[in-house]
Amino acid sequence: MVSTKVSSDYMPAMSETLTLLGIETSCDETAAAVLRRQADGTIEILAETVHSQIEEHAPYGGVVPEIAARAHAEIADTIVAKTLQDSGLSLAQLDGIAATSGPGLIGGVMVGMMTGKALAMAANKPFIPINHLEGHALSPRLAETCAFPYLLLLVSGGHCQFLEVTGLGEYRRLGSTIDDAAGEAFDKLAKTLGIGFPGGPAVEALAKQGDATRFVLPRPLMNRPGLDMSFAGLKTAAARVADTETMDEQGRADLCASFQIAVTECLAGKTERALQDFKLRHQGDLRLVVAGGVAANQTIRAALEQVAAAAGARLIAPPLRHCTDNAAMIALAGAERLAAGCYDPDGLAFAARPRWPLDRQSALADPAYGGGKKGAKA
Repeated sequence: MVSTKVSSDYMPAMSETLTLLGIETSCDETAAAVLRRQADGTIEILAETVHSQIEEHAPYGGVVPEIAARAHAEIADTIVAKTLQDSGLSLAQLDGIAATSGPGLIGGVMVGMMTGKALAMAANKPFIPINHLEGHALSPRLAETCAFPYLLLLVSGGHCQFLEVTGLGEYRRLGSTIDDAAGEAFDKLAKTLGIGFPGGPAVEALAKQGDATRFVLPRPLMNRPGLDMSFAGLKTAAARVADTETMDEQGRADLCASFQIAVTECLAGKTERALQDFKLRHQGDLRLVVAGGVAANQTIRAALEQVAAAAGARLIAPPLRHCTDNAAMIALAGAERLAAGCYDPDGLAFAARPRWPLDRQSALADPAYGGGKKGAKA
């Protein structure tokens, strides 16, 4: 079992330059990247490839797990081969191979993980199983220095939570959605309105033409203490508007704008509260990191910029192309763990996990929405 916290027994290999292959297949992108981490922590992406399955899933208005797994299996080896070729390196020149090993759609996770294991065995290299959420948590470090500690808002199609990040593998959950993730709510609205897939970008694009004040939608849990969030009721309220109002082109645009501002205000309000709490525990520079696919939404990002500035914090976010699922962040997480010595030498024995909370202790003690037979869900 892979350690989730860096032990004091591990000594960083500060003199080493490490080059890793990363593989990501947790949802509907088949991705590979070759990344080099210098001894001083400088990151260079030598090559990366992301193959989207938008066309396969578009007819269904959402990701179909069986279709996703089959599509990953058909193209994963081709994507890896292309990425290695683009990097100009062979497997023998790598220092290790990292692959998303959870959480996610288990069929897709298994494709990427087994591809990585096979390559690691063939090349006699370490295999580092990576938590997909840790990839997102570290993704801002792909483009700039982001020292620990920082407050992380991880907001994507499958996850929405606040985390206190104090070091590699050291994550404490501060709050989470109690039902749907924000990205999932965007996708469901897009499906209801029939405006395309993926839903987040479709809603954002249409919202630019809309009146955000036309429809009054709820802001769930905004008056409740703490940092937990909820988007299921907001999603349902928007669906009811779509059923009862005239949804011509302008109506759809107005609903998208009203929905987007509601999500934005929920996230911004909770983030403001989280920053105030975070300041009480940490002195010095205050950093707010936002990561995950929803972090690419410009309206949400602008609101978080304002919240951070008002709190005296600096907002740090990955480049737009690294907000959504990608393999560069997986390679980065693998390189950081390899450099710190924080990995299981017997990574080949690791089993894929459909659920893998970053803060397992909090998830087990207080599951956001039920534990289930396979462990804590969030």
